[in-house]
Amino acid sequence: MEAAGVAADLHEQHEHHGPPAPHFSSAVDPQTLGMYLFIISEVMLFGAFFTAYFFIRVVEHADWPSPGHEIPVLVAGVNTCILVSSSFTMHWALEGIKNDNKRAMRAGLLTTFLLGLTFLSVQINEYFHLGWAIHDDAQGTIFYGLTGLHGAHVTVGLILLLFATIRAFRGHFSSQEHRGVEVPGIYWHFVDVMWIVVFTAVYIL
Repeated sequence: MEAAGVAADLHEQHEHHGPPAPHFSSAVDPQTLGMYLFIISEVMLFGAFFTAYFFIRVVEHADWPSPGHEIPVLVAGVNTCILVSSSFTMHWALEGIKNDNKRAMRAGLLTTFLLGLTFLSVQINEYFHLGWAIHDDAQGTIFYGLTGLHGAHVTVGLILLLFATIRAFRGHFSSQEHRGVEVPGIYWHFVDVMWIVVFTAVYIL
């Protein structure tokens, strides 16, 4: 019996090729954990910009915006509704694939991408019609810096959504394997939340 067991072990070792399966100490899969860690670093980046913003307004008691400059609050408010809506469609896409509803996933991803693209287009159009530039004064630098930083993150999110949407229409996802939808979704929700913070601080306060 012992000889048979040894032979079976040797056979199993002979059949195994490549390195052993990795062991993860965290209950969260590496892709999701990596995205969370990346988001933490991005929060710190936004924090640096907000520090400059509040220094201008609280410490220096500077007018916001500077005299003669206007910020289109109404347009930004409508744009905020567009971006917040995209979080709901992103959630719809993820719930769809979790339930093997690929049609809902595709519709949700495509709608999210189009809403995000609309938001970015309106933001860029706003820049062209503001009538003041980033180099005019400190307020202009902070305004364009914060909104532009967020716009850059929206652009990255749109690229991720584009890849996810293409893969979705090629049938790459299932209820068992959908990290390609979930991870971009986490990033997109972060982009939405950060915009709410930016909109509240820059346009409302």
